[in-house]
Amino acid sequence: MQFDNGTLPDGKLIYFASDFHLGAPNQTKSRERENKVVKWLASIEDSAAAIFLVGDIFDFWFEYNHVIPKGFARFQGKIAELVDKGIPVIFFSGNHDMWMASYFTEEFGIPVYHENKSYVINGVKLLVGHGDGLGPGDYRYKFLKKIFRNKLCQWAFKWLHPNVGMAIAHKWSSNSRISNLKYDEAFLGDDEWLWTYCKEAEAKEHHDYYIFGHRHLPLDLEVGKSSRYINLGEWINHCTYAVFDGKKVELKRFE
Repeated sequence: MQFDNGTLPDGKLIYFASDFHLGAPNQTKSRERENKVVKWLASIEDSAAAIFLVGDIFDFWFEYNHVIPKGFARFQGKIAELVDKGIPVIFFSGNHDMWMASYFTEEFGIPVYHENKSYVINGVKLLVGHGDGLGPGDYRYKFLKKIFRNKLCQWAFKWLHPNVGMAIAHKWSSNSRISNLKYDEAFLGDDEWLWTYCKEAEAKEHHDYYIFGHRHLPLDLEVGKSSRYINLGEWINHCTYAVFDGKKVELKRFE
């Protein structure tokens, strides 16, 4: 289901969330978080004009031609219910689920974007994306991202038996910062690389809001006199999300 630029209906809101990392750090903890995410989705469905899920929804996701990772049935069932009710759901891939392909589009009618995308709603211009690989530094990841996104590398990985491929993936995922409960809690000031990216992007083209995930730290920072950078945080520790009411974007916490 597509969501186009335009006017937000009266009384409706647009919601943004990212970094659920479903699957991490283990099945028990992931199931608890999945249930919480489903409760959050149920709590907003009556007021939602659209729901943006902005990357790293899964701690690992890879689609073979006829196989997808098992689990997450409650989450996917809720997503199907929302779409069937006519609520647009929009996915952006992150660094943990960059291998999302056609499954969510074919099964649920959900668009999946792998790059930043601009929207103009009620005259307010938003730039939305996961945020991985943006801004200065982190050259090691930027190099790895080129490999992971390479079509030939993805084709080669698909030839591994799913039992082997998923075992490798889960081993890699288990070493991630979120699986080891390593949070980027410290605010880095002028060294916040996504904030730097927003300032550089704003110098080229104005957006009222830059909405990203990936950082795992809820942030609401001024980019310019009429522009702000919103980071959505994550759902292992913070359970934060953003709400757009047609005029402004605000961070909120789901208790």
